[in-house]
Amino acid sequence: MTQESLRELLARVHERLSASGSVDREARALLGTVMRDIERALAPGAHTAVAHVPRLESLAVQFEAGHPGLAELLRQLIDALGKAGI
Repeated sequence: MTQESLRELLARVHERLSASGSVDREARALLGTVMRDIERALAPGAHTAVAHVPRLESLAVQFEAGHPGLAELLRQLIDALGKAGI
């Protein structure tokens, strides 16, 4: 998976999160933090690993019932991060 594909997935997660008004504040804040960390890891010259995969997995489980589309995007992102070695 290319960094461009990862960026597209991140954009889709951001869009889905923005469209969902029913995600609680704590989950939204945690997801925002994780997304910013991933974006920093994708920045040119960055050598930072993302240590938030367990949090992403937890959020995916949390969103499964109420936001299955967002949960699926998070699982795709987890898979893409693993394939990219991030």
